[in-house]
Amino acid sequence: MEEERQIAGICWFQPEQWDRLIDISEDRDELDNSYSDWRKNAFSAVQEIESTGVIAKKVKINLEELLLWCNEKSVPVNGESRAEYAAHLLCQKGNQT
Repeated sequence: MEEERQIAGICWFQPEQWDRLIDISEDRDELDNSYSDWRKNAFSAVQEIESTGVIAKKVKINLEELLLWCNEKSVPVNGESRAEYAAHLLCQKGNQT
């Protein structure tokens, strides 16, 4: 019997979203200085996660929907809420069959 591998959702942003991400994020000081820096680090994070046997799924993020989701939950837009939102979207996608 094949063992099921764990799946991790990774927020995936587009270049044109970068300035808006900085605007809405509480932890903007902890974000990369540029989209290209973020992208390089994100690919490294995906490789690191997958090296542990976990499947890393890139989850395309609509920032306005993220902001709305955070507002509905009364949480700030930060690393924790972005990760939770990616997991939420991944679960929703998995339930759409």
